[in-house]
Amino acid sequence: MADYIYLLENRLSSAQQAAIKVVREIARSQGLTVFLVGGAVRDLTSGSPVRDLDVAVQGNALKLRKQIELAGGLVTGEATSGQSLFVRFAGGVRIELGSTLAVTYPKPGKPVYEASTILEDLRRRDFTANAMALSLNDGSYGLLMDPLNGVADIENRQLRLVSNYGFIEDPIRMIRATRFAARLGWMMDEKTQARYDAGKEEGYISALSDFPRGYETEEIFHEEDPLRILRKLEEEGWMKHLFPALTVAKANAVELDKLRDIQTQLQVRGIHPEAAAANFPLVTAKLSPKEIADLKHSFVRPGFVTEIESLENEAKEFATQLLGKGAASPSQAWKLLVAAKPESVLWVAYSSKSGAIQAKLKSFYTEWPLARTKIPYTLMQEMRIVPDLPVYEELVEKLFFELMDGKLGTVEEMKAYLESYSPPAPPPPVHLRRPRTAKKDAKAAKGRKKAAADSDDDDDPEVVRNLSGEDDDDGIDEDDVEADDTEANDEDKEIVPPAVKAAPPKAVAPAKSVAAPVEAAPAPVVAPKTAAKAVAAKTAPVKVVATPPAKASASKVVAVPAKHSAKPVPPVKKVASKSPSKQAPSKHVVAAKKAVPVKAVPAKKVAAKVVAKKAVAKKAAPAKKAAPKKR
Repeated sequence: MADYIYLLENRLSSAQQAAIKVVREIARSQGLTVFLVGGAVRDLTSGSPVRDLDVAVQGNALKLRKQIELAGGLVTGEATSGQSLFVRFAGGVRIELGSTLAVTYPKPGKPVYEASTILEDLRRRDFTANAMALSLNDGSYGLLMDPLNGVADIENRQLRLVSNYGFIEDPIRMIRATRFAARLGWMMDEKTQARYDAGKEEGYISALSDFPRGYETEEIFHEEDPLRILRKLEEEGWMKHLFPALTVAKANAVELDKLRDIQTQLQVRGIHPEAAAANFPLVTAKLSPKEIADLKHSFVRPGFVTEIESLENEAKEFATQLLGKGAASPSQAWKLLVAAKPESVLWVAYSSKSGAIQAKLKSFYTEWPLARTKIPYTLMQEMRIVPDLPVYEELVEKLFFELMDGKLGTVEEMKAYLESYSPPAPPPPVHLRRPRTAKKDAKAAKGRKKAAADSDDDDDPEVVRNLSGEDDDDGIDEDDVEADDTEANDEDKEIVPPAVKAAPPKAVAPAKSVAAPVEAAPAPVVAPKTAAKAVAAKTAPVKVVATPPAKASASKVVAVPAKHSAKPVPPVKKVASKSPSKQAPSKHVVAAKKAVPVKAVPAKKVAAKVVAKKAVAKKAAPAKKAAPKKR
């Protein structure tokens, strides 16, 4: 099932939508329900172009004439018996506004109407494809009513009578069937074709009245290809019942083809003229003046006759404007062509012999539209000018006209023109992250825990034994470690700051008796696993206290680190090594991260001083080798 709301919004032209909106508002103000019926629904469903609109209201449509004229509609005629108004709206939109009626036929061709519902109105129509309606009312907008299954006949592309007596009751339906078949290319279904053939043989057409005769004759000129319709009606023998003088031989076929080509070009550029008034002089090109006058007199819409007679004068007035100063630039000429009456534009484009007018029309077809391809959509996107802005469509149209006139030739000119339309940049996005201070506090807490662990290691006997200069369990000699440290420092060219002088630490009292303190060289590295540990241990001066053993064992040297002194030594800032094979720094070096920067001394001089001090320390306080560690 087709989405008729979508079809109403996309298949109808903007002028047709505006006309329907006017009729809806008028009907709502009068408390009437309104429906789109007949050929418009058929063309929407089949995909054919919607040429005209049929609208039905549940009430007397003739009473809406005043409101329609106030709303800008031009009433071109009316049918009192059928309670119908023929209205012309801006943009060449034709609407037949009628009442929902039920009809009876006491005699062939003599209908009697009475007010009824929309469903009864659909059942009185000619063919099932035309017996459908779309609601235009609030709450049911777009609702399809198809009581006779016209959609199936549209899919089968066939014409089927609503009533078995349709051709007898109203013989104009035989002419209408021929016209629809010629325009749409459809065929009548088997039963309808049989009744059609019987009607031709039995002469149902003799009951044709004047109103339907004039209506069908006028419809020939409203067709997109009037010659094809006229030719088919002649073949079926119906023109002798409509208007015998009107034949294909009396028409100017070449000029009609030219007019159709121009109409197509205008439609491509958004101008949709109603070509009926322009078709008339070409279809009747070889008729006598009296025949033309009689033909006009037979039409049921006097307004259509007025359009034919005023077409030439309106076209001359428009041609004068197109050649004037108000249309000197391409953009001015474009605006004039789009705003003018479409029928006047069509006739000027067809009939004018002015070279200037034809040059402008040629540019209108081919050259000027190319300016739309030069609109800098990418630059507009970079400047945050997007379709969501209220002025976007208006700005695009302005750019189109500026480019059409040859302005804004460079990117700089475009930027300058668009600058006033560019909105300010949006504020930077807010990122919700944890504050950096919290991470620093966490690291500080972790550092304090690690410093406490280092303090515990200083009290360990094994660490004290290592500070006394004895070998570790792995059998590595301290002299070798110092030599290795010196070589590593020379290779890495590490700059180690000299030890900072500090107040001498207080002597640590032993448990039983303490000998006089002996000043010694700086204590060796706690653990000789890395060269960095050895250097860090040498930078902190300590006091060595000789403690006699309880039993006749060798005296041990207790090394008191500088951090246990009364006045702590400021830690020394560690200089990062360039060697990628460097291992993790010693715990004492970690504890000394917040060192006071001092003047650097070359590593070779520092290493030489350390070796000299160690030689003095060995002579002053030789230590005995400790007993092996119990495992």
